[in-house]
Amino acid sequence: MDEAAFVGALVALLVGLVVGKAWERYKLRGGRWIDRRKARESPHYILGLNFLVSNQIDLAIEELNNAAGLDADALEVHMILGNLCREKGQVGRAIQVHQNLLQQSELSRIEHAYVLLCLGLDFRRGGFVDRALETFNEVLRLDPDNRYALLNLEKLHEEQRQWTEAYAIRQRTMARAEPDAQDGHRTILAFLETEIGREAQRHSDSTQAISRYEAAIELDDGTVPAYLNLGDVHLAAGDTKGAISAWERIIDMAPERAYLAFERLADAYPKSGAPKKFTDLCHRLINENPLDWRARQALGSHLAEKGALREALELLLEALIHNPHALSIHQSIWHVLTELGLEARLVKRYIELTKGAVFYLDPHICMHCRYRSTELLWQCPQCHEWNTFLEERIAPAKEATEPLADRV
Repeated sequence: MDEAAFVGALVALLVGLVVGKAWERYKLRGGRWIDRRKARESPHYILGLNFLVSNQIDLAIEELNNAAGLDADALEVHMILGNLCREKGQVGRAIQVHQNLLQQSELSRIEHAYVLLCLGLDFRRGGFVDRALETFNEVLRLDPDNRYALLNLEKLHEEQRQWTEAYAIRQRTMARAEPDAQDGHRTILAFLETEIGREAQRHSDSTQAISRYEAAIELDDGTVPAYLNLGDVHLAAGDTKGAISAWERIIDMAPERAYLAFERLADAYPKSGAPKKFTDLCHRLINENPLDWRARQALGSHLAEKGALREALELLLEALIHNPHALSIHQSIWHVLTELGLEARLVKRYIELTKGAVFYLDPHICMHCRYRSTELLWQCPQCHEWNTFLEERIAPAKEATEPLADRV
């Protein structure tokens, strides 16, 4: 190729780029060329984003409204405006904004999918479940890999307790996920398997329930509710040893959740001919973790039922040192002190240990949305995320400085 031809080709390429950029920026409307970026480059748009960042939603909506008025087809501005209206609870207006965007004839396939996604979120926020399901499915028809549509579709099925459908959607999500995200998806699938098993258990289909619980454990061996429910099914079928085996696996796989099986094991061990095994279990857990207040409380309450009140009180006061804010420990101590006739020396020691203690009834908190609960929940009722609850501690656990027996 000679030099003149090369220069000509280069000039043609540059002209093409310039024309392409111009076409990207401008479009013909009503016989006039309109700047596509006019709305985004207006002071109203910039102000709106600034107000949005500073969480001044009303002012952001006002400025974005002004920006949107500069170009009725400014997709990005209108999508943001509709989403803000939804977050403010103005669901009807959000639906109207996003439905108007769908009337634009020049939307690409992906743009169409994302406007539909926003509309699906509007319907979900407004409680229009069927329309939301239909819309998210349409998004996936246009964009099968849209993980936001998959996530919201799964959550809708979960909210309707349609666990099998939610499971299928999570499998689709997992198939599209990166390798380092697979474990997280398996954990969610394990919880969904557990819920399907619970449905089977409620319908007295023990075979299906056991199959689902075992599948959940195979997916994630830390799925505590699967072990708990599996043991319950075995116990209902008269298989006490099978029940104990399932509950004891919690102690090995998730020792921080062992306390969830304490009451079940305390009742089951005597039925299996091992009445002292619960005491041995609690002592083992205390030896393995000197700060374990739950094992102390469980053993203290167990001994109190057997009439060993002073030994029980010693353990309960030790538990109190490690977690002075747990109301359940105080209730157990009040019971034992009452049984001991409110002996003045013991009551005085209890009062000394509880100075400054604050009781609270809802110590479990969702790490995702901060929802509080009196009990450990596996799925948050507010944000619907799985396995997000932790027990919030007002003060750190303390080591006992001297044997409690010497003080009581």
